[in-house]
Amino acid sequence: MTENPPLKSLEINDRVYETFHTRKYERRRPYVAPDPKKLRCVIPGVILKIHVHASKKVMRGEPVMVLEAMKMQNDILSPVDGRVKTVLVTSGQMVMKGDLLIEYE
Repeated sequence: MTENPPLKSLEINDRVYETFHTRKYERRRPYVAPDPKKLRCVIPGVILKIHVHASKKVMRGEPVMVLEAMKMQNDILSPVDGRVKTVLVTSGQMVMKGDLLIEYE
């Protein structure tokens, strides 16, 4: 016979909710806000072309590289205005979700 996890009460905006406190909840990773000075890969794929280099000034929305994923070419756009500090990938390189692609100054 399995034991039910303990029931917890949670109040949000003056409304009470009840939920189970599970091991999955205890093992969760805390949320970490993305760093605007780091461009990370959001989908696994292969870098086809890099349009920028270290010390190049870029504008928000400007294409910085091309990523091929699931047989589609995707333009990776700069999320910020700024100057490229380092490009951490090369053309032809396989990247995974979460890999660091570019650092900005």
